[in-house]
Amino acid sequence: MLDTLLSNYQEAVAMILFVIGFATLLFQRNLIRKLIGMNIMDAGLFLFLTSLGYINGRKPPIIEVQEAVADTYINPVPSGLVLTGIVVSVSVTAVMLSLSIRLYKRYHTLDMDEIYAMTLKEREEQD
Repeated sequence: MLDTLLSNYQEAVAMILFVIGFATLLFQRNLIRKLIGMNIMDAGLFLFLTSLGYINGRKPPIIEVQEAVADTYINPVPSGLVLTGIVVSVSVTAVMLSLSIRLYKRYHTLDMDEIYAMTLKEREEQD
């Protein structure tokens, strides 16, 4: 079992990163900390996809000769998925940071419980 774990250490590290990010996302109340947890989860996912797409002994899929054999190259699809995921992750992070700034300007806190209590109070005052 230890031999299998050591040969697949990238996947183990990716799972650990994902669990750390998920736990941070679940248990933290601060919006910035939740955002950091989401980014740690993304990093774990990207590491996992990248490690699955890599095959020892194969080259990147940059074909130089017309008569190339497909068995000598790695699969480019996981790399493309990771690049697309990074772009989406950066975009979501930017939107979440801008929403956090707006929430802070309105409620003067980033604690989710306090923001929820303040919104309930605002609704009661409106009714």
